[in-house]
Amino acid sequence: MAGFNKTVLMGNLTRNPELRFSPSGTPIASFGLGINRRWKQGEELKEEVTFIDIVVFGKQAEHCGQYLTKGNSVIVEGRIQQRRWETEDGQKRSKHEVVAQTVTFLPKGTHQPESHPAEDQEPEEVPA
Repeated sequence: MAGFNKTVLMGNLTRNPELRFSPSGTPIASFGLGINRRWKQGEELKEEVTFIDIVVFGKQAEHCGQYLTKGNSVIVEGRIQQRRWETEDGQKRSKHEVVAQTVTFLPKGTHQPESHPAEDQEPEEVPA
Protein backbone atom coordinates (compact mmCIF):
# COMPACT_ATOMS: atom_id res chain seq x y z
CA MET A 1 0.00 0.00 0.00
CA ALA A 2 1.34 3.45 -0.91
CA GLY A 3 2.02 5.97 1.84
CA PHE A 4 0.91 9.57 2.16
CA ASN A 5 3.35 12.32 3.12
CA LYS A 6 1.96 15.86 3.34
CA THR A 7 2.38 18.55 5.96
CA VAL A 8 1.08 22.10 6.36
CA LEU A 9 2.88 24.41 8.79
CA MET A 10 2.39 28.05 9.78
CA GLY A 11 5.13 29.86 11.63
CA ASN A 12 7.82 32.50 11.62
CA LEU A 13 11.25 32.36 10.02
CA THR A 14 13.97 31.87 12.61
CA ARG A 15 16.72 32.98 10.23
CA ASN A 16 17.06 34.65 6.85
CA PRO A 17 16.75 32.23 3.92
CA GLU A 18 20.03 30.94 2.53
CA LEU A 19 19.91 30.87 -1.28
CA ARG A 20 22.35 28.66 -3.17
CA PHE A 21 22.41 26.84 -6.49
CA SER A 22 22.89 23.17 -7.35
CA PRO A 23 25.65 22.21 -9.81
CA SER A 24 22.98 22.14 -12.55
CA GLY A 25 21.87 25.68 -11.62
CA THR A 26 18.66 24.88 -9.71
CA PRO A 27 17.95 27.50 -7.01
CA ILE A 28 17.70 26.06 -3.48
CA ALA A 29 16.61 28.08 -0.45
CA SER A 30 16.70 26.85 3.13
CA PHE A 31 15.41 28.48 6.28
CA GLY A 32 14.24 27.65 9.77
CA LEU A 33 10.61 27.87 10.84
CA GLY A 34 9.47 28.33 14.45
CA ILE A 35 5.97 27.16 15.28
CA ASN A 36 4.44 28.32 18.58
CA ARG A 37 1.89 26.25 20.47
CA ARG A 38 0.00 27.33 23.58
CA TRP A 39 -2.26 25.31 25.84
CA LYS A 40 -3.71 25.43 29.29
CA GLN A 41 -2.68 22.82 31.85
CA GLY A 42 -4.78 23.23 34.95
CA GLU A 43 -4.66 26.97 35.65
CA GLU A 44 -1.26 27.40 34.04
CA LEU A 45 -0.77 28.59 30.45
CA LYS A 46 2.01 26.57 28.77
CA GLU A 47 3.89 27.36 25.58
CA GLU A 48 6.36 25.48 23.41
CA VAL A 49 8.13 26.24 20.16
CA THR A 50 8.96 23.61 17.56
CA PHE A 51 11.78 24.36 15.14
CA ILE A 52 11.66 22.85 11.65
CA ASP A 53 14.16 23.16 8.79
CA ILE A 54 12.58 23.99 5.42
CA VAL A 55 14.10 23.54 1.95
CA VAL A 56 12.50 24.84 -1.25
CA PHE A 57 13.58 24.56 -4.89
CA GLY A 58 13.21 26.45 -8.17
CA LYS A 59 11.59 29.82 -8.74
CA GLN A 60 9.90 29.68 -5.34
CA ALA A 61 13.36 29.35 -3.73
CA GLU A 62 14.46 32.54 -5.50
CA HIS A 63 11.34 34.35 -4.25
CA CYS A 64 11.98 33.17 -0.67
CA GLY A 65 15.59 34.36 -0.87
CA GLN A 66 14.54 37.72 -2.30
CA TYR A 67 11.49 38.61 -0.20
CA LEU A 68 11.66 36.77 3.14
CA THR A 69 13.65 37.71 6.23
CA LYS A 70 13.90 36.47 9.80
CA GLY A 71 10.59 36.99 11.62
CA ASN A 72 8.33 36.86 8.55
CA SER A 73 5.23 34.66 8.84
CA VAL A 74 4.62 31.99 6.22
CA ILE A 75 2.50 28.93 5.51
CA VAL A 76 4.53 26.01 4.17
CA GLU A 77 2.95 23.05 2.39
CA GLY A 78 5.19 20.13 1.56
CA ARG A 79 6.48 16.73 2.55
CA ILE A 80 8.74 15.44 5.31
CA GLN A 81 12.07 14.05 4.18
CA GLN A 82 14.92 12.37 6.05
CA ARG A 83 18.43 13.11 4.83
CA ARG A 84 21.29 10.76 5.72
CA TRP A 85 25.02 11.35 5.35
CA GLU A 86 28.36 10.34 6.77
CA THR A 87 30.79 12.81 8.33
CA GLU A 88 34.45 12.99 7.37
CA ASP A 89 35.33 10.95 10.45
CA GLY A 90 32.83 8.19 9.49
CA GLN A 91 29.95 9.04 11.82
CA LYS A 92 26.47 8.50 10.38
CA ARG A 93 24.11 11.46 10.65
CA SER A 94 20.52 12.13 9.69
CA LYS A 95 17.94 14.88 9.99
CA HIS A 96 14.31 15.46 9.11
CA GLU A 97 13.25 18.51 7.14
CA VAL A 98 10.26 19.69 5.13
CA VAL A 99 10.65 19.94 1.37
CA ALA A 100 8.25 22.77 0.52
CA GLN A 101 5.99 22.55 -2.49
CA THR A 102 4.46 25.95 -1.77
CA VAL A 103 5.42 28.80 0.55
CA THR A 104 2.70 31.38 1.13
CA PHE A 105 3.96 34.73 2.39
CA LEU A 106 1.70 36.24 5.05
CA PRO A 107 1.28 40.01 5.42
CA LYS A 108 3.64 41.82 7.77
CA GLY A 109 2.24 42.04 11.28
CA THR A 110 0.37 38.75 10.92
CA HIS A 111 0.55 36.83 14.14
CA GLN A 112 -0.14 33.17 14.55
CA PRO A 113 -3.61 32.56 15.92
CA GLU A 114 -3.61 31.43 19.50
CA SER A 115 -5.00 27.97 19.98
CA HIS A 116 -8.11 27.72 22.10
CA PRO A 117 -6.97 26.19 25.42
CA ALA A 118 -10.07 23.99 25.79
CA GLU A 119 -9.48 22.40 22.38
CA ASP A 120 -5.77 21.91 22.91
CA GLN A 121 -5.79 20.61 26.48
CA GLU A 122 -2.85 18.48 27.57
CA PRO A 123 -3.23 15.74 30.18
CA GLU A 124 -2.16 16.64 33.71
CA GLU A 125 0.63 14.03 33.64
CA VAL A 126 2.34 12.74 30.55
CA PRO A 127 3.58 9.14 30.93
CA ALA A 128 7.29 8.67 30.23
